[in-house]
Amino acid sequence: MIRPGLALALWLATAVLLIANHVIGDTVIGAAIGPRLAAWYKTLLPLPYVVLLALIHARRTTGPAWRGAALLAGALWAVSTAVLDAVYGRITYGESLAAVLDRYGLMDGAPWPLLILAQLFLPFLCAALVAKRQRPAGAAGR
Repeated sequence: MIRPGLALALWLATAVLLIANHVIGDTVIGAAIGPRLAAWYKTLLPLPYVVLLALIHARRTTGPAWRGAALLAGALWAVSTAVLDAVYGRITYGESLAAVLDRYGLMDGAPWPLLILAQLFLPFLCAALVAKRQRPAGAAGR
């Protein structure tokens, strides 16, 4: 079953973590290890949390519409996180659009797109794993 309210609630939980992660990463962690490593910290720390929320979403949206629910959650989470990041950068540092887009240069070594890509694909991957586990034993060859 497609549950956009569940996807939104789980993303809001992620948003709270990401904002706290940004604040801590930009102040305490950034001062201790430098801005380059702090960017990696701010990207890698939320990844297990995103996996956990993707699994929660997958377990709550089983059934014939699991693909649509997973694709919707992935798209909503990735786009909303990118918007949240841009708004945070604009409000906190007065960053221009060019400065925000610099954080998305994966080929230039920017780590932030890894989190966005994880949020885009993990709901579908976790939902596929849950659907495969819940498939009856006789349906394995179909």
